[in-house]
Amino acid sequence: MVEQQRSAATISGVAQVAGVSRATVSRVMNGRSTVAPELAERVLAAARALDYAPSQVARSLALGRTATIALIVPDLSNPMFQDVLRGLSQAAGEDGHRLLIAESNEQVEDEEVLALEARRRCDGVVLASPRLPTADLERLAPQLAPLVLINRKLPGVPSLSVDYAAGIQDLVAHLLSLGHRRIVYLAGPPASTSNRERLDALIKLSRDGREFELLQVPCGAMFENGHAVAGEVAASGATAVVAFNDMVAFGALSGLHELGVSVPGQISMTGFDDIPFARFTTPPLTSAAVPRNTLGRQAWERLRMQLDGNDGAGAADFRPRLLVRGSTGRTAEGPR
Repeated sequence: MVEQQRSAATISGVAQVAGVSRATVSRVMNGRSTVAPELAERVLAAARALDYAPSQVARSLALGRTATIALIVPDLSNPMFQDVLRGLSQAAGEDGHRLLIAESNEQVEDEEVLALEARRRCDGVVLASPRLPTADLERLAPQLAPLVLINRKLPGVPSLSVDYAAGIQDLVAHLLSLGHRRIVYLAGPPASTSNRERLDALIKLSRDGREFELLQVPCGAMFENGHAVAGEVAASGATAVVAFNDMVAFGALSGLHELGVSVPGQISMTGFDDIPFARFTTPPLTSAAVPRNTLGRQAWERLRMQLDGNDGAGAADFRPRLLVRGSTGRTAEGPR
């Protein structure tokens, strides 16, 4: 009988026991500091005695907050985004917020619908590598605020970006040092901003006296995309590959192995992101490491600043770190 009474405890019951108004109980339970300390202690003591817990829905309505944020990603199966998710979820959870996750499945037309629907249910949104055209993103940004962008920049919107050009430069410098002069790029999704940044960097390097020939093969972002173009890579005459990301590199490695092409004996392979599996391929994959978990945690910091009424700290760039492993080697004519 006691337990039934406790489970039925209401804000009115707490107010009656504490000798205060329901409004005072509401202010105390919502953490507002406008209640005198002695009154707040009476309310909390009454709530403990009655085993009263405020309705989360009612609390959200009172505060105008849901204590929930949203993460929109293009492909949740990609370990790159899984690690961003993990960092964001852990950091938000430490501050008492839950995470809602939505995946656009690389469908540009779905991103806007997902983002707007998520914002209606959440206090803020993190868009990771959005594929939306810039004009659409600029139009949507005010509706999605508080908003943080990952791997995309927009004036006035807090963002966290990877310096893909620097990462590509390091990969190419490594390949050139091994004697490679014919390099094929396995391109990512056409709508991907990070793909355009990688490709622009490669084109610039090939034109700025770097003395290498750049070939391009349309590909994608996943294992099966890299696997599908392995034959084209083998027939290209290239001695080295720069893949859009590690997943594409994994697929290409597998496809080349099936074709009897030796890596790195005949073709050297590089990826991008350094997802956890990169160390365990055969051979281990040379890649440019991106601080994925840090991106997630930093995204929460910028979102929390906006929720607290601040500006979100603007933009930040992270330079990838080159990790040389067994998938790259010297060409037959390369320097010894």
